[in-house]
Amino acid sequence: MTEVAIRAKAFGGTPVLGPVAFAIAAGEVVAILGPSGIGKSTLLRIVAGIDRDYEGEVSRPDRLAMVFQEPVLLPWRSAMDNLRLVHPGLSESAAQAALDRVGLGDKGAAFPGQLSLGQQRRLALARAFAGRPALLILDEPFVSLDPATAETMLALTEGLIAETRPATLLVTHSEAEAARLATRTLRLSGRPATLAGDATPGQGGADKTGEGHGRA
Repeated sequence: MTEVAIRAKAFGGTPVLGPVAFAIAAGEVVAILGPSGIGKSTLLRIVAGIDRDYEGEVSRPDRLAMVFQEPVLLPWRSAMDNLRLVHPGLSESAAQAALDRVGLGDKGAAFPGQLSLGQQRRLALARAFAGRPALLILDEPFVSLDPATAETMLALTEGLIAETRPATLLVTHSEAEAARLATRTLRLSGRPATLAGDATPGQGGADKTGEGHGRA
């Protein structure tokens, strides 16, 4: 179980987040909606453990993966190397299977600059799921994609989540994406931002196997 209990977050004395509390069970997908600049990405960075300058507590699994708005790939490394650098214990056959799963089975030797934006996003997904994360954080992973590519990515992400069943936190501006992927939808609003929506813990039969805890 991932549990978030933020009391306050500020930047330079300006409050950004007010009390924000929710939990995500294994296999559950929680979507966070809200206007630009409301604090969605700040919330994700806190949940991921990237930003530790806040008041409150977050308990999260040790096995965590994050997919950013941009693919965040090393341009001088091949697709296979980008995958295995994050997961050094991954065998070559397992890495190849991860590429196959996202439709990049023949792109292992290609460099990011030789891949389309959609293919780069697929590689970022392969990298995230290769470690079978207990917590998956998605920060608008379908932004800037054309409708056909976005639909392909949505279907791929949907399948990978169903297959591996991590607790998933998704930030999106799209009501349709939230409706497609999420078990629950929460909304950030106000100054400082707080949550509205169904913020009750998930009831999806949480499997805590392999979970750890991190306090920030």
